[in-house]
Amino acid sequence: MTTPAKPPPSVPCPICGNPAPFSPENPFRPFCSERCKLIDLGQWAKEDYRIPLAEEETEKGEDLN
Repeated sequence: MTTPAKPPPSVPCPICGNPAPFSPENPFRPFCSERCKLIDLGQWAKEDYRIPLAEEETEKGEDLN
């Protein structure tokens, strides 16, 4: 007798919050759908997300513009 396979862990989609299976079978992980994946890509392209500079980089007196 075999035991039933456990369902993959579910994580909240970073865009809409719906549960998304976190497994190789979900090609959009950690997103729930292609739509949410593309929304996230668009936010990166519009520079809505930014990685802050380290403090020591700004203290060196470098021109950041």
